[in-house]
Amino acid sequence: MSLQTTYYKTPLGTAKIVGGENGIQSVSVLDEDFSTAIEETSMKTPDCLQECVTQLDQYFSGKRIDFDLKLNPQGTDFQKKVWNELLNIPFNKTRTYLEQSKALGDVKAIRAVASANGKNPIWIIIPCHRVIGSDGSLTGYAGGIWRKKWLLAHENPVKQQSLF
Repeated sequence: MSLQTTYYKTPLGTAKIVGGENGIQSVSVLDEDFSTAIEETSMKTPDCLQECVTQLDQYFSGKRIDFDLKLNPQGTDFQKKVWNELLNIPFNKTRTYLEQSKALGDVKAIRAVASANGKNPIWIIIPCHRVIGSDGSLTGYAGGIWRKKWLLAHENPVKQQSLF
């Protein structure tokens, strides 16, 4: 099976999406500016990746709270188990690494769970940004803590009441 690639511009940087007939294999955020790559591919997103682009667009515009995509992340059996459990964290909710370890049935595996979270190949769609430190701190995020903070704020916007 051949893998296809496309680029999608998000408020947090350019997302590189890789996948094929067997599903989305990776979604990663790039720190470099890939404007020319986006321009070159914007008119020809492969059919197998179009739904992913559409759903990410809906997520960033506030019209989608969960994803319905065929996923095919590559990793060890343990990593896949951890990533699968991440999919159970609801939109607008967070879970600590300890809670994540408990959900997987082994509180002693907290470091291994944290390591697997950090290797999550499918940015946003497998929501590792929803896992926080036991003290509520925004620890460990491969895309950068500022992106994790942005994503959590995007999912839980504070509605300021009018004073007047």
